[in-house]
Amino acid sequence: MSKFWSPFVKELVPYVPGEQPKVANLVKLNTNENPYGPSPKAIEAMRAELGDNLRLYPDPNSDLLKQAVCEFYGVQPNQVFLGNGSDEVLAHIFHGLFQHDLPLLFPDISYSFYPVYCGLYGIASAPVALDEQFQIRVEDYARPNGGIIFPNPNAPTGCVLALDAVEQLVKNSPDSVVVVDEAYIDFGGETAIALVNRYPNLLVTQTLSKSRSLAGLRVGLAVGHPDLIEALERVKNSFNSYPLDRLAIVGGAASFKDREYFERTCQLVIDSREQLVAELTQRGFEVLPSAANFIFARHPQQDAAAIAAKVREKGVIVRHFKQPRIAQFLRISIGTPEQNQALLDAL
Repeated sequence: MSKFWSPFVKELVPYVPGEQPKVANLVKLNTNENPYGPSPKAIEAMRAELGDNLRLYPDPNSDLLKQAVCEFYGVQPNQVFLGNGSDEVLAHIFHGLFQHDLPLLFPDISYSFYPVYCGLYGIASAPVALDEQFQIRVEDYARPNGGIIFPNPNAPTGCVLALDAVEQLVKNSPDSVVVVDEAYIDFGGETAIALVNRYPNLLVTQTLSKSRSLAGLRVGLAVGHPDLIEALERVKNSFNSYPLDRLAIVGGAASFKDREYFERTCQLVIDSREQLVAELTQRGFEVLPSAANFIFARHPQQDAAAIAAKVREKGVIVRHFKQPRIAQFLRISIGTPEQNQALLDAL
């Protein structure tokens, strides 16, 4: 702590990302990255963009990528917002759309960046407990609030809320913005983008980091009513009017256009997930039902922290959380069949 810090900075509790190891030859199953590379068409588009044009600013509206998103989801350009990773998109949402007179609602076990943003922007929050099966209860959110946000599928549990339940949750809070954070939706859920034309208070966020294998590129998006999008654009253009670089724009657009590669690699991850669940269940693990590219598992006779430490000694990294309700769970990203087998061998 420095004497030059403001009182505001002294009170912040920053987000802690998953370990990005510097050691070679580790099987990395701790940060939910896609084990399969980006679309070859995305790589080709980015390579073609390398040249003298990099001296020029990118398109501040990212129209090429925005149009690709519109074509993929059947929405209009004024319904789409783009940002530097979904975390930046979420930051603008917290800053521009959630109210301060009532608490923000989100699950008590959820993406740990939400309370960080609440601290950053001075937003009161009221975490809502998941049920005994770690599921979201829609009725628990039907109360006065300054906004609602939840991942679907949830993180780190992987549990998914059905689209009709999402719709009911949105209908229950017509005077508040409801944000569905769909970072993992393509691995087994049904996107709520289908509902945005019916509910002006609904905003759906997604990322290209997971299902499109572009975590290193940093591209996120939001889809919703034009009034919500305009608010985000106002915040963006008061903060950073060029959030996406030229490579991100062309690479992201190409990834949306390569639907065949996207669907095939998502299915590979889903198939590997189901196989890994079966193998872990045979070894005595309890695994929550997952619609994500990771699973959440515990062993009734073994300490989770000890398991994580032991498999790391054998060259495999998984994620362990220390929160009381989930301290005996491990979050395990789905790798290739060979990477998953390395985990099983280590276990």
